Amino acid sequence: MSNGLYPIGIQNFESLRKDGYLYVDKTRLIYRLVKSGRYYFLSRPRRFGKSLLISTIEAYFQGKREVFHGLAMEELEKEWLQHPILHLDLNIEKYDSVESLGNILNDNLTRWENLYGREASEVSFSLRFAGVIRRAHERTGQRVVILVDEYDKPMLQAINNEGLQREFRNTLKPFYGVLKTMDGDIKFALLTGVTKFGKVSVFSDLNNLNDISMDNQYVAICGMTGEEIHRYFEADLHELASAQNMTYEEVCARLKESYDGYHFVENSEGIYNPFSVLNTFYKMKFGSYWFETGTPTYLVELLQKNHYNLEQMSREETSAEVLNSIYADESPIPVIYQSGYLTIKDYDPRFENYVLGFPNREVEEGFVKFLMPFYTRVNKVETPFEIQQFTREIETGKPDAFLCRLQSFFADTPYEIIRNLEVHYQNVLFIVFRLVGFYVKVEYHTSEGRVDLVLQTDRYIYVMEFKLDGTAAEALRQIEEKHYARPFEADSRQLFRIGINFDNKTRNIGEWIVE
Repeated sequence: MSNGLYPIGIQNFESLRKDGYLYVDKTRLIYRLVKSGRYYFLSRPRRFGKSLLISTIEAYFQGKREVFHGLAMEELEKEWLQHPILHLDLNIEKYDSVESLGNILNDNLTRWENLYGREASEVSFSLRFAGVIRRAHERTGQRVVILVDEYDKPMLQAINNEGLQREFRNTLKPFYGVLKTMDGDIKFALLTGVTKFGKVSVFSDLNNLNDISMDNQYVAICGMTGEEIHRYFEADLHELASAQNMTYEEVCARLKESYDGYHFVENSEGIYNPFSVLNTFYKMKFGSYWFETGTPTYLVELLQKNHYNLEQMSREETSAEVLNSIYADESPIPVIYQSGYLTIKDYDPRFENYVLGFPNREVEEGFVKFLMPFYTRVNKVETPFEIQQFTREIETGKPDAFLCRLQSFFADTPYEIIRNLEVHYQNVLFIVFRLVGFYVKVEYHTSEGRVDLVLQTDRYIYVMEFKLDGTAAEALRQIEEKHYARPFEADSRQLFRIGINFDNKTRNIGEWIVE
């Protein structure tokens, strides 16, 4: 039974435990981690518990047995040795200049040097880091533990500034390379971040890192499993059901639909987003909690820069090499996946290919809503209202009204983002009908510049065909020739056949015919 103290935003393990906040026990996995290896790297989306994981490991290596009372670690660990710890948190700075990274490294190194001393010959960041590690080991008699939280923050913030990114990379590469050089003085090291970007370049000298991001035995080290939800929040589930006037079964299904579905390894159990789950129980209502904490605009910039067809996002096929890669100019998928907006949906062992898709409703609905102002003239404030109106027009059998509204979505779109008109109109259709699809049934197909779409409500069925630089009559004729409407001809609902043409000159819907 929950004690009602939800650790929302609390990232310090010791204070969390001392103040009586709920803690989903991950210490059995942590014990396995620290006893079976030395150098680790873990990639997980933001707000997934990486900082709390780092803090828990820090308390463990500080020998603070008392804060592990009642947890698996208390029984597993027998020695509780205290090690010197160098904890570098790169999450607290805004990296908009070369000096910003230098400032935070200098600040941390200065604090460590006040504890363990400094030699005059240590002038660079890497030499100072190596000196601190050596002296910390010598003075305490215990090897050093190194914890780096959000290692990739500088690189991510400079993702569209190649010059600044190069400077950051040139600073971080020798700095992280110290971990390999000082191997004899190091007990344990863990680096965490959102992306694996820079793994080839920033970590090229650090080839002894064990990447556990796609390791099945550590898939649940951050986030929550379904079993953990029921073990720690059973009373909360019943209370939520009462608060939302739902059955217990309906609440469990809604929680799963909204926040579950992260798969960091093929054929693994689904992981719930912990931030959204905790907020749901705290506020006793469902919401887009993780998404509302902010989505970086650089993700959209990557999609637009690559003229990415958004429909692929719901069925993207890729390989482990891509998922584990740094961001490459030819594909935004690694960063989109690693940031948590896509997850593993299926795996083909024969070709070793992964199928990606949105993990859950919160991410899908939130991300597609976020995209709309970047692809249409509809701003963030107007988006929910426009989708609401669009859905009502569909549900009340007004095809001309919703096509006029759709036409307005394309109006005044900046030319620079639609150099590929075919991809642009497919992207707008994807955004609009993906959002409408949360309220009515949508079947959406694209091939060779053509789009056919079926919308179904309780009273109406719409079979639509889109042409680019053809005619509405041609689009309507294709519905007949391809028999798109045949499956619905015996249906009691009213059937609309709609042919639509996009005009290349106006970059908008030119005409339509409704039958």
